[in-house]
Amino acid sequence: MSKEKLLSQEESDQLLSSLKQRFKKHPERHQEIQWGDVERKLNAHPEKTAVLYRMEETGGEPDVVLYDEEKDELVFFDCVKESPKGRRSVCYDREALDARKKYKPETSAVELAGDIGIEMLSEQEYRFLQETGEYDTKTSSWVKTPDDIRSKGGAIFCDLRYGRVFTYHNGAESYYAARGFRGSLRL
Repeated sequence: MSKEKLLSQEESDQLLSSLKQRFKKHPERHQEIQWGDVERKLNAHPEKTAVLYRMEETGGEPDVVLYDEEKDELVFFDCVKESPKGRRSVCYDREALDARKKYKPETSAVELAGDIGIEMLSEQEYRFLQETGEYDTKTSSWVKTPDDIRSKGGAIFCDLRYGRVFTYHNGAESYYAARGFRGSLRL
């Protein structure tokens, strides 16, 4: 996936249609934001629209969850019910991938996020997302891991069980079919 690739008119129209439908279907995620403002920002930033397209291609179902007034930015998060299918079975980062002796996954969450052009959600952002709905009730998602945990070989992930967000730890080199990651994009 090339970050520089801009969308064709057909891809752009398809994405805008999907984003608009999702926006209208889930007003609870963005009560103070109008679709016209979102569409203007998208049209003004074709390079960011291409990133949203890659979020969509990997199963993220991006949607607007926040408007940052201070920076005049819309914030999109992956809002798919379970961890994005196209981003599962990945260890945490390149260091963890290199440390695996056998049965290496194709890539890591940190690398794939970079390839897509998004930031992985932090634990705080993940908790904020859960305030807009219920996500990862059957899967889990890697989140940005603080340096003090990562330096000891660990990484953290979150999920929603029993109506509550849980944060757990694992070796950063671990990977599971039901664990992926969620990302964000500022526009």
